Amino acid sequence: MAKFQKITTGQLLVLVLFFCAFPSSGQVLRKKTTLLMGGRFDITIVAEDSLTAGQRIEEVIAEITRIENLISDWKPDSQVSKVNQNAGIQPVKVDREVFALTQRAIKLSEITNGGFDVSFAAMDRIWKFDGSMTEMPSEEAIKKSVEKVGYKNIILDSVQSTIFLQIKGMKIGFGALGEGYATDKCRAMMMQKGIHAGIINGSGDMSTWGKQPNGNDWKIGITNPFKPEKILATIPLKDGAITTSGSYEKFVVFDGKRYSHIINPATGYPATGLCSVTVIGPNAETANGLSTSMMVLGQKEGLLLLQKFPQYSCVMITDKGKVVKSKNFAYKL
Repeated sequence: MAKFQKITTGQLLVLVLFFCAFPSSGQVLRKKTTLLMGGRFDITIVAEDSLTAGQRIEEVIAEITRIENLISDWKPDSQVSKVNQNAGIQPVKVDREVFALTQRAIKLSEITNGGFDVSFAAMDRIWKFDGSMTEMPSEEAIKKSVEKVGYKNIILDSVQSTIFLQIKGMKIGFGALGEGYATDKCRAMMMQKGIHAGIINGSGDMSTWGKQPNGNDWKIGITNPFKPEKILATIPLKDGAITTSGSYEKFVVFDGKRYSHIINPATGYPATGLCSVTVIGPNAETANGLSTSMMVLGQKEGLLLLQKFPQYSCVMITDKGKVVKSKNFAYKL
């Protein structure tokens, strides 16, 4: 027996045809939802039998937990937290895995001229998106909120594998970039273990591989928050990733202008102009970094940024509901 299960994650709607068993293919599909890295993870595995699928799901959960314990800045004993605790004091030795992830995050910070900044974790949270704000923060307060943000003040020593934050009070944090990294890492691990198909969905950052047991590609539906009853596009994915960054759930409006919860780390002001950005490409870590950066940079600069990553395409929705796609977006809208 088959059924469609819809999983709404922010703006992404995952449409997957779930079967209890596939006698013709000799495969079963199993799924588990759990909370990890401060968000929801939906883990779908296709295997030869239910026992193997269940075991592999637990291995994915263990791997995400391991990564969380390394990089989560809200866990006081993680390596990233130790880096933050020693800001302005001394370099901290970290695992090569953490060092390499930090290197990639700094490179993205450089490419986007601070539109993405791995040190955004030090930003003062002066903007409130819970309905309590009645006026904009002062220009002085906004400027002060980003005083300790600045990726150029991060010193990496590749020989010693150390990270040093030069300013006391600085912090690094990977945010959703870390979730994208975890989904990619788990996909690679499952493929190495002989699992030929599945989806790792970390709060909307999805890494997919293989096909459904019935031979169809995984299908990811993109919805428009201005027209949630309709699917804007259906993306067939075999081996790839898709992520969405958006302000359709958390924002404030002052003098008719919409300010999103995604803050420009270079200025301290919320992103304006775009309601959401969905990026499709080979891996979720890069796709998430791009979608987040493009929200900050805006339509014009965001599309220019994407041209530097030809393997990735996007669809944007502006604050006014206009749908904009990159030239290499290969799917029907």
